Amino acid sequence: MSSNPTLRTFAAIAFGTLFGVSIAVTHGVFAEREQVEDAAVASGLPVEDLQTFVEVLTRVQDGYVEDVTDAELLENAIRGMLSGLDPHSAYLDAQEFEDITASTQGQFGGLGIEVQMQDGLVRVVAPIDDTPAARAGIQPGDLVVKIDDTNVKGMTLTEAVRRMRGEPGTMIELTIAREGEPQPVMVDIERAIIKVSSVRSRVLTNDIGYVRVSTFTNNTGKNLTDEIEGLREKLGDKMRGIVLDLRNNPGGVLNAAVDVTDAFLESGNVVSIRGREENQKRNFDAGPGDVLGGMPIVVLVNGGSASASEIVAGALQDHKRAVVVGSKTFGKGSVQTILPLSNDGAVKLTTARYYTPDGRSIQAEGINPDIELQSYRLEPVAKGISMREADLEGRLSNGNEGDADDDSGNAERQKKAVRKAEGEDGEDDSDDRDKPKSLDEIAKEDFALYEAVVVLRGLIVSERFTAN
Repeated sequence: MSSNPTLRTFAAIAFGTLFGVSIAVTHGVFAEREQVEDAAVASGLPVEDLQTFVEVLTRVQDGYVEDVTDAELLENAIRGMLSGLDPHSAYLDAQEFEDITASTQGQFGGLGIEVQMQDGLVRVVAPIDDTPAARAGIQPGDLVVKIDDTNVKGMTLTEAVRRMRGEPGTMIELTIAREGEPQPVMVDIERAIIKVSSVRSRVLTNDIGYVRVSTFTNNTGKNLTDEIEGLREKLGDKMRGIVLDLRNNPGGVLNAAVDVTDAFLESGNVVSIRGREENQKRNFDAGPGDVLGGMPIVVLVNGGSASASEIVAGALQDHKRAVVVGSKTFGKGSVQTILPLSNDGAVKLTTARYYTPDGRSIQAEGINPDIELQSYRLEPVAKGISMREADLEGRLSNGNEGDADDDSGNAERQKKAVRKAEGEDGEDDSDDRDKPKSLDEIAKEDFALYEAVVVLRGLIVSERFTAN
């Protein structure tokens, strides 16, 4: 394969344009070395590194085992330049730019997981609620080792995401390395169109509401206020507070995080972003109006709570508007700006860091909860054989009218319970979202949520004593 002077010429012009260096080209190669060096030095460009770059392009064109187009080489160079900065900066071609735009609107195709690169593997930040990944049991912290039969090692994040996407209804097998599992875990997932309902709510007890925010899209702020208003209608004057669940929320749109926080604050800073330059600094403040009217809030977080969810938790914590309960959050406190390009693609570039109202940087630190919880699951203790007075043969009745020595009443209650379990009692249990639950029921379903309710109950009682 012969050397390609056109590629070297194009690279010189491209880098000259990119870095503001005036480079003349003659005979298809660099112009006089002295002129290039003078121009590069004046612009602060490392001349030797630029020469090395062009030399590598030439060696690849001359010696690689297969033909590689100039466009492929230059795109790969751009991808490498951005991916080498941090795990979140990336080059997006036209299709990838379209996909990421769709995801912020709340609908996109794929598995429903937020991922990033870690040591050459794809790390799951969090699965999104009610998506194929969540239903298949994908967990925060899982490392994707293989996609179908292809090793992830050596792929870029963009390549891995592209392989995981596909036609709805088609199957994909992920090989997962999971902490605590001695062998890789194989997970089969059916692809689907992901329609994210970013906010859901339900009645938790007769005086406490539950709001789950699974991701932050453009409509999350409005959806949140609508759901809370719905809870207030259902609970009426009995409503005393809410649990805001941000567990396994991978983040999303910055403005949505500001809107959600603003809904609970009357005033004050929500978050600030600070970049390298003075013009990259910006503050986001809350306006008047608290949708809960000051009712206490407990925010649930864990290691899968990242980015925008950390902004909400950190702001409410700093303003002492909520008690944060759970485990330390992910620590993704950087701002990515999407910069469209003339080729219909874009550059996703990390341009700033997030800071909470008290000036804390979230980056690589996360949010420490006010009350830290370990992961527990509540299981009932197996009951042995027990004997009560009522079980004794010839027992004395208690004297109440209607008491019988036989157990016909108990038997009837047991039969009714069986009929209810089998759906024969005429009651519709298909949707119990608005049925208050006991603390025991909540503890069995979700022990961390139970702990959050206990903390919230303490806040409610404390407020009553303070008011008196």
